[in-house]
Amino acid sequence: MGDNGSPVFFVYPERSVEDAMPENDITAREAKWGERMIEVKVRLWTDNIAEGKGNILPKHAWGSGVVRIERNSAHGISPQHPILFHSLMELGAVIEKVLIQHGIKIHPSNRMIKYLVSAE
Repeated sequence: MGDNGSPVFFVYPERSVEDAMPENDITAREAKWGERMIEVKVRLWTDNIAEGKGNILPKHAWGSGVVRIERNSAHGISPQHPILFHSLMELGAVIEKVLIQHGIKIHPSNRMIKYLVSAE
């Protein structure tokens, strides 16, 4: 909350995918076990649910929080600012924003191919 009790919203400048990593500079490389996956972290707020300062109710959380990406040197990922979400309904869109912010390209899985149309 801000000084006057109003909610605080963080606005971060949008980065274009071209800023993150030019396509023609990508080459395959070897990565150690544990560095092959790209990790997106969802963190849910748990404050002010239980009575008493510093207390929690185990396995209880608000439907809001932040999405961030973990550092991964093999993929050349350096975390940017986390992005807030205020409802679980926003989660997919916020994850998409984080992936775009870091220049990550998603290749369709076998299941996704069943319903995607080729742009070619």
